[in-house]
Amino acid sequence: MKNIISERVADFLKNFPPFNMIPKKELQNLAEQVTIVYHEKNSLVFAKDESPHANFYIIHKGAVALKKIVDDETMDICDEGDIFGLRPLIANENYQLEARAYEESILYGIPIDFFKPYARNNHRISNFLLESFASNTRNPYSKENKGKLLGSSSIEDKANLELSDLQPIRYSKKLIACDQDMPVKEVAILMSKNNVGSILVVKDELPIGIITDKDFRNHIVSGEFPITTPASNVMSSPVVTYSKNMTITQAQMAMMKSSISHICLTQDGTVNTKAVGILSKHDVMVSLGNNPAVLVKAIKRAKKYKRIKAIRKSVMQLLQGYLDNNIPMGLTAKIISELNDACIKKTIELSLQKMETPPPVKFAWLAIGSQGRSEQLLHTDQDNAIIFDDVSDDKLPTVTNYFLKLAKHVTKGLNTIGYEYCPAEMMASNPKWCLSLQEWKNLVSHWIINPGADEVLMSSIFFDYTVSYGDKAIVNELTEHIFFNTKKYPIFYVHLAHGALQNPSPTGFFRQFLVEQDGENKDFFDIKRRALMPLADAARVLTLYHSIKSISNTWERYEKLAELEPPNAELYLSCSYAMKALLKFRTRQGLLHHDSGRYIALDQLTKEEKMKLKRTFKTIKEIQELISNRFKVANLLG
Repeated sequence: MKNIISERVADFLKNFPPFNMIPKKELQNLAEQVTIVYHEKNSLVFAKDESPHANFYIIHKGAVALKKIVDDETMDICDEGDIFGLRPLIANENYQLEARAYEESILYGIPIDFFKPYARNNHRISNFLLESFASNTRNPYSKENKGKLLGSSSIEDKANLELSDLQPIRYSKKLIACDQDMPVKEVAILMSKNNVGSILVVKDELPIGIITDKDFRNHIVSGEFPITTPASNVMSSPVVTYSKNMTITQAQMAMMKSSISHICLTQDGTVNTKAVGILSKHDVMVSLGNNPAVLVKAIKRAKKYKRIKAIRKSVMQLLQGYLDNNIPMGLTAKIISELNDACIKKTIELSLQKMETPPPVKFAWLAIGSQGRSEQLLHTDQDNAIIFDDVSDDKLPTVTNYFLKLAKHVTKGLNTIGYEYCPAEMMASNPKWCLSLQEWKNLVSHWIINPGADEVLMSSIFFDYTVSYGDKAIVNELTEHIFFNTKKYPIFYVHLAHGALQNPSPTGFFRQFLVEQDGENKDFFDIKRRALMPLADAARVLTLYHSIKSISNTWERYEKLAELEPPNAELYLSCSYAMKALLKFRTRQGLLHHDSGRYIALDQLTKEEKMKLKRTFKTIKEIQELISNRFKVANLLG
């Protein structure tokens, strides 16, 4: 006889992580062990320091508040589908928080002993449980919890490195062969007729040598042998053979090891079986396709903007592959940013070729904002500037006009390859942002000394920059000037910190996402303004405060701050982790919807995705509290 209650429990559980990761039949077995618990509003589920229950809980209906008793601080409000009470499963300790029904609630108690095998045997489940446990502690990414689920040494998902360079290589099956006695003249005719660059020399159908275009150059064109000489005199022998299932990486290593450009693939990988194909360096390059090194070479060889645009499509495919294979976000961002920088650099080089004369003085092209922080992975709009060496006042207009003309070529080229024009015209083609070194110094000094709302906004944009092309010495001088002046006028830190607190909270009452109230993005969640920018803004002011140079990336800034301030290291590392998690989420959304990924349709997210987003929000709140207290922002307002 069917258990109707357990079926309903299973139907509910299958909609929420981590239970949606359990096979249907096993989930039904688990549902039969579940205890249904009812709690009136304000009733206690468990108390702080209480001995652990035999169950952890998922909320079927209602809501439960998790509180610190000491200061009555509400750490979290769990609602439908949220799990809590994981301490007995993660750390064999008494409860550290109080759990009390926030409203009338029905809970499902999941028996810990029955559930443990699922967590032990499934990395995805163990990861989710650990993150859920951590999100109910002070720090969602506490180092003390990392890798400590069920006594395992590591619960981190191993990246499934099924990337192109680890896959079996595609090889040419157009196998052209000759015998060892064929005159090389006939060999050349045979190769030309079949449009191949190599030919296999066989004896009794087994490979004994190979002749390539290089062999013709070295032995025939050089005059060493006449064109009537037999193939055996010019062939390379013995043949290097491998199995047809070799990977791209193995092929690269084999060619480098033996200094060869062709490999013979046989049935068993030896010379004792028939050849099935020939593998050339060209085949390796084609198979690599989205390999970063290959893409960089292709970018450098590009002669037109449109060619770079085509290559950028491959860069996006590479990005998708890295995300699909769960490659760490820090590494992914570094590689994609390098490729994007290579595209920008090549665009500038092509633009310089359009100019009638070389640059009159040294200059640098700056990427600013998110691109300057190496956090712009998707096709978004342009943010850039030019800084050039100082010249006399009488030459300044002419030199400025030269770089404005260059900037128009570059911004047009960037638009062609996929970067939209900046709506606010924060581009080097705008005279405001095409300045000499002294003009830039004067401008940033004004921002620092007179930190009004507009000046703080400009600082938050233009103080995150990196050199895409040109002379770094000029830029370094500007950087030194900025650090000198911020130290000289420390009130600027207070204004910058105040500006960093202007972005609204990601959530409102009852932990609900705050969405846009009007406009074309009404009811969408702005992940840039409400989550990414608060983290980036806080990192910027702290970086300036510590005079940290040569680090523009937000999560790397936090990692450096963790070194400089050990008491706050855990929070800073949480910020680093959260920044990468949010950027990864935005990038996935952008690739999915073919846009910038900024505005998120919450109704299209799974419960797990919403939970992962919310997990970062505590960190945002804590870092904003830190900079508010450190720089005494309240005094500025008072």
